[in-house]
Amino acid sequence: MVFLLACCGIAAAADVVRPLMDYADASHGARFAKDPDVVHFKGRYYLYYSMRRSGKSIAAGIAASDDLTQWEKVGEILPAGGCEAKGLAAPCVIVLNGRVHLFYQSYGNGPKDAICHAVSDDGLHFERDPSNPIFSPSGDWTVGRAIDADVIPWKGQLLLYFATRDPDMKIQMLGVASAPLESDYGRCRWTQRCTASILKPALPWEGKCIEAPAVCVHEGRLYMFYAGSYNNDPQQIGVAVSDDGIAWKRLSQEPLLPHGGREEWNASESGHPGIFVDDDGAMHLFFQGNRDHGKTWYLSRMPVHWEADGPYLVRPRDGKEFHLQRTL
Repeated sequence: MVFLLACCGIAAAADVVRPLMDYADASHGARFAKDPDVVHFKGRYYLYYSMRRSGKSIAAGIAASDDLTQWEKVGEILPAGGCEAKGLAAPCVIVLNGRVHLFYQSYGNGPKDAICHAVSDDGLHFERDPSNPIFSPSGDWTVGRAIDADVIPWKGQLLLYFATRDPDMKIQMLGVASAPLESDYGRCRWTQRCTASILKPALPWEGKCIEAPAVCVHEGRLYMFYAGSYNNDPQQIGVAVSDDGIAWKRLSQEPLLPHGGREEWNASESGHPGIFVDDDGAMHLFFQGNRDHGKTWYLSRMPVHWEADGPYLVRPRDGKEFHLQRTL
């Protein structure tokens, strides 16, 4: 069988090239971890991700690490009642005033999915915001759905980026809202900052979907890593830049991080980025991938470095660099 697979140009399972960080949650059956986000809190790194539970609704898992490479599962965030009764997903985490703030989406409600908020003193046990869901967009450009939250402090505000769909539920695109940085981030605190999408699919590789915004600050400018195209279409990762957090410009017509080759662990996609900035300023891009069109999902990471025209990535396994292709 191995010989036949090789003749067809398909690597046997034992020959798949794996990354240095290679995390998946197998506690509920098939290996499954998506939508990564990371914080450093009380001396440890914590990885939050979407997990699938056999026969039950989707939820969030928590893993811990001392080196950003080897991870051990340490907890779960399970759905509560109300809007998240059918599930929750895509956790985004940030440490503010000594507490871990979790922004996540309800799951399974179609156009009514929205962003929720919770806080924790230990990174493991979370108290829901009583005003949940805290945000969903309005206007004739959107169906009113909000998923894939990402937040970043910016000039006295906490910017909230989200993905939404057009009124026909076909095109996935991005929007932004803000709340005062020194607030409780409850529902009444948020102001929508756009009347149209701030970034929507326009390039061939983006298909009908831009989602999973992951925003960082470098030398006074905001940079967004984003996922283009729906899962396994293939989804790949691009980069855009902004001076105000609202108007965004792509840095390339091609993805910064493409899906892998046929022998790679991420042959079906490299998607859903999550940017992490460590205490010493070092940046790491976490992302999801698979090679079986979504039967399993794994998480990995690459360090982010900077050159004159933007970020580039270095693959830890072999030092391969991924640079922007300047065609704009």
